[in-house]
Amino acid sequence: MGRVDGKVALITGAARGQGRSHAVRLAEELDHRCVAVQADVRQSAQMEAVVERGISEFGHIDIVCANAGIASFGPACELSDQMWEDVIDTNLTGVWRTLKAVIPTMIRQGTGGSLIITSSAAGLEGSANLAHYVSAKHGVIGLMRTLVNELSAHRIRVNCVNPTTVDTDMVQNEAGYAVFGATDREGAAQVLLMLNALPVPWVEAVDVSNAVLFLASDESRYVTGLSLTVDAGLVTRLG
Repeated sequence: MGRVDGKVALITGAARGQGRSHAVRLAEELDHRCVAVQADVRQSAQMEAVVERGISEFGHIDIVCANAGIASFGPACELSDQMWEDVIDTNLTGVWRTLKAVIPTMIRQGTGGSLIITSSAAGLEGSANLAHYVSAKHGVIGLMRTLVNELSAHRIRVNCVNPTTVDTDMVQNEAGYAVFGATDREGAAQVLLMLNALPVPWVEAVDVSNAVLFLASDESRYVTGLSLTVDAGLVTRLG
């Protein structure tokens, strides 16, 4: 028997990276049917259409993983207006638009639910060359805390996952390596090993997916308002 049997999950950013990992991990515990829809989380009408499609296909939505995100790098004073807007619009406003599209449906269903937002260790600490990203990831924690106050009466739980660096294409690239003063994967790994408390440079996407599964399942039925770190001790070490 699966840990989320009979439930339906909506996952944004499921084409690759953490989102794809979440989809695969949840599918191992769910009916394996899925509907893939290309949509822009920055557009409310598109997200509302995604919710309508999900309801028409499956009848209900019980879990939302607001995961879609992007990153770019540079000192705060050197970020272009477009770089700032792209990250904030996707990583913060896109999360709000996703949840805004689905919350009325979850309330009408009357069966509760679980909203899981991808924040970051950068949502709990500062990080040079990531002012826009850090601001967005702090912002979604504030959104999560607000929604706890608004939705708990409907038995809808709201939590964040806060990973350290995850071994995905978002960071495994030349621009990502340069943030750590490195030119390749091995050089970045040496720097990141010194940041995490546990002796690993990064976590795997499935490590975050396992945390998402816990928050999606009834194992966490009384867990709400949590920033769940999957960070190899990074936040504690830096704090």
